[in-house]
Amino acid sequence: MKLAATVAALGMLTAACGGSDSDEGSGGSDGGSAGGDLRIYSSEPAFLVPSAGDDEPSILVIRQLYRGLVKYNQEGAPELDIAESIETEDNQTWTVTLKDGYTFTNGEPVDADAFLRAWNYTGNLANSQNNSYFMGRIAGFEDLQKEGVKKNATFSGLKKVDDLTFTIELTQPFSGFESVLGYSGFFPMAQECIDDFDACNKTPIGNGPYKIEGEWENNVQIKLVRNEDYAGEDTGKPDSLTYRIFDDVDAAYAAFEGGELDVMYTVPPNKIGELESTVGDRLLKEPSSSFTYLGLPNYDDRFQDPDLRKALSMAIDRQAIIDAIFDGSLSPATGFVAPNFDGAREGICEACEYDLDAAKELYESTDGLEGPVELWANGGAGHEEWLQAVGDGWKSAFGIDYKLKVDVSDFGQYLEIADNQEFTGPYRLGWGPDYPVMETYLAPLYTTGAPSNNSGYANDEFDQLIKDGDSADSLEDAIPFYQQAEDILVEDMPVIPMWWGLTTVVWSENVAEMVHNPITDVDYGQISMN
Repeated sequence: MKLAATVAALGMLTAACGGSDSDEGSGGSDGGSAGGDLRIYSSEPAFLVPSAGDDEPSILVIRQLYRGLVKYNQEGAPELDIAESIETEDNQTWTVTLKDGYTFTNGEPVDADAFLRAWNYTGNLANSQNNSYFMGRIAGFEDLQKEGVKKNATFSGLKKVDDLTFTIELTQPFSGFESVLGYSGFFPMAQECIDDFDACNKTPIGNGPYKIEGEWENNVQIKLVRNEDYAGEDTGKPDSLTYRIFDDVDAAYAAFEGGELDVMYTVPPNKIGELESTVGDRLLKEPSSSFTYLGLPNYDDRFQDPDLRKALSMAIDRQAIIDAIFDGSLSPATGFVAPNFDGAREGICEACEYDLDAAKELYESTDGLEGPVELWANGGAGHEEWLQAVGDGWKSAFGIDYKLKVDVSDFGQYLEIADNQEFTGPYRLGWGPDYPVMETYLAPLYTTGAPSNNSGYANDEFDQLIKDGDSADSLEDAIPFYQQAEDILVEDMPVIPMWWGLTTVVWSENVAEMVHNPITDVDYGQISMN
């Protein structure tokens, strides 16, 4: 379910959920009181507006600035937040009633209009918002995605009933829709934010327990202070949250050691053993559902043969890399869905198993690859060593020369390269689930044209099985369809699954109680300080 922590053994995670600039997440507990300034390690977010922020650094800030209809509890299950009720009789038409009294920090009410305007804005192609994809189930989405659509065009499936009530009509039934509504892309937006997106991105206008102090200091810091007008019960505990931005995880760790940071939800893998002996119970280390994969540019003619993609995968000794570089702390991926999700099946991906002889035989049946092959990863997040191990393995097995491309340390810029399908070879990305449905590992990454489908993969049968699962009467009934869709991925191998992450979070003695949510990662606003 976002479901499990996004782990950070290397750098940070998108979400939407998208991408991640690391491989792992966080958790812990003790007791404590409200107050203080919590200093947090972060990489540079891409956006601070819900309609656009789909990477982990963005979402971790947005979730403190905003609140939505649904939130996820400590068991990973959805529960109502700003919504008083969400009702449906057929899983296709949903009626939402809001709690009264919520406002944005500029004084605008958080009412039906606030949600409808946000979703209409996000889903409209003319506004080019990253989270547009998540609106795709709402009736009228296809019309809003047509070239030349007017900026004021709206969903046919969204209707205002009164100030606190609206209805949502989906293109087809989807039993998991309420669970999806906890994703940050569904948060409301103020009219002032719609009118001036750039200003709102720099100085967010939120409705959550925190508000920005000053403005976003790009590549330096983002400082949030408690929002005293917040109407919710989960008010912020620290007086302020200071996200200090680093482009290198080792530099951040040095700052932590020097007493300049209180929380790091990304720990350099070579420091984990050291921390276990020095900080004791101030280190969280547990399995997570963050997914690290080696993407293959299916849009490049050289990588269009599924047998070639399988051969490359079978030549990677995942466990040897994990043991040598990550101290054995990660779990090799043997499928495309996290093992702790309902419907997940371990061991279904035969091409994920290391088999050098079979890899060589299969590779010889293809046209092969001429080098040098460029291997991409975002720089400064600790990916170079394991990426080099992959390249060395391919060179030894197939005689492929390779070159590391790790010169882009700005994760937002790296995601732009991914979104524009400009990778010139295999590329490292991560994924963390955004809601408690198995589909979150499948549809956003592999359906045709999905914004996080950076590989360019397209398969009509896969797309139809996702639709069939969405239309099932219940999430339980949907699982067989989603499993069949995953079976297609096993055969086509559009990306190479690498491993499931380890949540590694370390905190200073200033922190009395660490709070980690299994879906939304570290809940900075609920951390108590000494």
